[in-house]
Amino acid sequence: MTHVIAYLSYDPVLHVDLGLFQLSPHGVMIAVGVLIGARLTLPRAAQRGITADQVLDPLTWALLGGIVGARLAYVLNHLGSYADRPFDIVRVWEGGFSLLGGLAGALVAGYPKLRQLDIPLWRYLDAAVPGLALGIAVGRTGDLIIADHLGKPTEFFLGYVCPTGPTGSPCVAPAGQAVHQTALYDMVGAALVFALLVWLARRPRREAFLTLVFAASYGLVRFVEGFFRLDVTHGTGLNGSQWTALVVGVVAVGAL
Repeated sequence: MTHVIAYLSYDPVLHVDLGLFQLSPHGVMIAVGVLIGARLTLPRAAQRGITADQVLDPLTWALLGGIVGARLAYVLNHLGSYADRPFDIVRVWEGGFSLLGGLAGALVAGYPKLRQLDIPLWRYLDAAVPGLALGIAVGRTGDLIIADHLGKPTEFFLGYVCPTGPTGSPCVAPAGQAVHQTALYDMVGAALVFALLVWLARRPRREAFLTLVFAASYGLVRFVEGFFRLDVTHGTGLNGSQWTALVVGVVAVGAL
């Protein structure tokens, strides 16, 4: 049998040495994604009577909560890895974050500020979710640069071939083995969700509609994508992100 040869093969770039310090492409692209998402949100919020300051003040709290939530969700899903080294939990610079946990943390941290400013939650989120979807897609390019979130072995032509040399790649498969590059799937999925939201937003919608569409559609992306990952399933057949995406997606569809 002739096997399909994966076409994606490159050495990951974990850091860019700038002399006095090293720059992480992963962190840079996340920051770019946040900036693009925020910039896209501002005019959409203005259409809903929300000023720039009213967008950015809750966003600042949401970003802080997102970092905490992303780390906490990752640690809870990998408690066994920290049993013998609990102090590693605070070593956030070494990586280990959950995007869905970050979204939950952002919501929890940003909501009190929205209440303080007397801004309806759904109105704010409806303005923000298109930018959020695009920001996720942009941020995932950082995962591609460092070759993160590599999944199960595959013969799919967009699989990532693990480097043969000591490049610092996180690939745990044998050198030359093609694996699913789930960050690529997530990037494409988030971009499609963004396009869907922009298309739906062309005409007036009831409050919360765009937010629920985002939750349902991106939840579907993460649920399907999870089957190609190498995440901990705790014997359930589904990883933590899949369970979260499933619950949120079902609730969102029911509320549409």
